[in-house]
Amino acid sequence: MAASMGEAGAAASDLQGPASAAPGMESPPIQYSLILEHLIGDKRAVKELSPGIMGGLPMPMKSDEQKMIERGMESCAFKAVLACVGGFVLGGAFGVFTAGIDTNVGFDPKDPLRTPSAREVLKDMGQRGMSYAKNFAVIGAMFSCTECVIESHRGVSDWKNAVYSGCVTGGAIGFRAGLKAGVLGCGGFAAFSAAIEYYLR
Repeated sequence: MAASMGEAGAAASDLQGPASAAPGMESPPIQYSLILEHLIGDKRAVKELSPGIMGGLPMPMKSDEQKMIERGMESCAFKAVLACVGGFVLGGAFGVFTAGIDTNVGFDPKDPLRTPSAREVLKDMGQRGMSYAKNFAVIGAMFSCTECVIESHRGVSDWKNAVYSGCVTGGAIGFRAGLKAGVLGCGGFAAFSAAIEYYLR
């Protein structure tokens, strides 16, 4: 009986020994900052994700002609010409539309009671459309060119480029009528550009 009780006490002391010794052993702390640096930090290994590796279709290398065409399409001159053509078309369409809903198109101020002919009405519509087309083309070319130059100078593509470009464009157009008109044109074009950029972004 005494022997069995001694054996039980010895077994209990053996069980309590490792348990009591465990809190005394300190495991090395896990440095999560080092793990994060290897996962998403500066020490992360950069891998080239080509479409062939990711299971997609491999992309052929661009030739010098393709690179030259891309540089040309991204140039400020090409953007200005494209905006000029687009503004010309849009302005012409807008001018013809406004002339179509204007009841005074074709009427002679000297003889307002005379009914204008179809030729006179079409001539008036064409003149108004051409006038609107020229104005829209100049505004589009100036805005696109100045925005491209400002973006190239700043090195950032954000909404501020459009605001600065709108101010320059509106001010340049308004200064022909005076300083006050230039300031108002700068502010108006800048506000309009900011509203368009806010809506698009």
